[in-house]
Amino acid sequence: MFMLNLTLDFKVSIFFLLSRPITLRFRFCRLLSRVFAPVQIQRNLKLVVDHQCFGSEVLPRLGFSMNPMTELKLYQPPPEVRGMTSLDKEAFTQTITVPALRVPTGVLNKVVKSLRKSTLQRPGLPRVVQDKEESKDFRLVLLDPHRVSSPSSFSEAEAEALRSFCVTEELQHYDLRLTYDNLKSEEVLEAVLPQGQDVTSAFSRVGHIAHMNLRDHQLPYKNLIGQVIMDKNPGVTCVVNKTSIIDSTYRNFKMEVLAGEENMLTKVKENGMMYEFDFSRVYWNPRLSTEHQRVVQLFKRGDTVFDVFAGVGPFTIPAARQGANVLANDLNPESYRWLQHNCKLNKVESKVRTFNLDGRAFIQGPMKQELPALLKGKATVHVVMNLPALALEFLDAFKGLLHQEPLWDENLPTVYCYGFSKDDNPDMDVVQRASRSLQFPLENLCSVHFVRNVAPNKDMKCVTFPLPKEVLFSSDDKQTEPSEEPAPKRQKCEETMAS
Repeated sequence: MFMLNLTLDFKVSIFFLLSRPITLRFRFCRLLSRVFAPVQIQRNLKLVVDHQCFGSEVLPRLGFSMNPMTELKLYQPPPEVRGMTSLDKEAFTQTITVPALRVPTGVLNKVVKSLRKSTLQRPGLPRVVQDKEESKDFRLVLLDPHRVSSPSSFSEAEAEALRSFCVTEELQHYDLRLTYDNLKSEEVLEAVLPQGQDVTSAFSRVGHIAHMNLRDHQLPYKNLIGQVIMDKNPGVTCVVNKTSIIDSTYRNFKMEVLAGEENMLTKVKENGMMYEFDFSRVYWNPRLSTEHQRVVQLFKRGDTVFDVFAGVGPFTIPAARQGANVLANDLNPESYRWLQHNCKLNKVESKVRTFNLDGRAFIQGPMKQELPALLKGKATVHVVMNLPALALEFLDAFKGLLHQEPLWDENLPTVYCYGFSKDDNPDMDVVQRASRSLQFPLENLCSVHFVRNVAPNKDMKCVTFPLPKEVLFSSDDKQTEPSEEPAPKRQKCEETMAS
């Protein structure tokens, strides 16, 4: 790349120029052109002026590297919006200059198609506008200033297409009015929040609800953030922010509405199944869709699945739809109610039996009753334990669960147990914790699957292993008491067909 031997004074002048308002930039360029008389310097100043009009391809020709942190953006927000806590959409309005091509109307559609990578792409903005001379025979095609700064910016294919359509490559200037509606959510929030602080526009979509986890420094702007997220994402009519950690008893959390309606009843579709629930009273994480699908694909028609912490049914319902027989349990009465509802909604109620018990009571009650007959059969038995904050501690419930050891061990249940880990070696950590709960080494019997990173230095893992017969048929009749268990426990067993 051709690099200029610019003096330090000239470089400082260039950066000063780039930080000035558009009207001052041209005046300053004229001043610099008088001070720096050499022809080559004047040409470079012309490139800077072009950059201000057309985009970011010019500065590399001056010897300045352009990266995402320093690249000038199409939209430069007015300074008065910084620190805004109540959304004023009019304050974001701005007029910018973009490059354009004057194109005969007869070839307009062909030209737009040929330049689809170079035309301006902005929400709510047209790519084709009326010619400045208001000629019926011509239109202006607006170009992306980040891609096109001069006729030489066009690719060979684009330039050839323009020549074939007899379109001159001379660029026009067009003053374009940008409003709040034309901005992306990231641009709005970047303009409003204090400089140097994290800007987030990420959220989990749960039906019509956008669920955010705002950090402390973002809380003064929470209502504005909520409004922006709702404005920029069609179909979102409610934005909520989590205000507490997940409750380990019922796996839900407190939340506040930042914008929109206070309607927590929602409907979502995951892996072809429909689910309805009250998002404020049950646990649902759309980021686990892939994991639900991965595990359910391991089930076959005729298998039996024990879903110990079933929630509203993201493992249970697709497993039943696949032909497995499912015993599904959840301690949360709301989850239990919506689990039954969703079984009906997906027409799998005949394949599912539901329970409203503590997980340990479910293992030592309904599962214990069903296992002896199942172990004599040929169908595989699966046990899903998706309560990553506590599930590893529930594994002790399997110790000595059955007392009559069979003569075979080919059909022992397969366990899928989830856990969080902050350890430097999370795989080893979850295996060791599972081994301690079972009082049996799993190191050579299990596999560990990475599910997702839930926070810095915190991973969600799935430990999969055949339940050892030395654990399941332990001669120790004494049941292990839990060291930490969610409360309150639900004492009565409510087994129902989900109908």
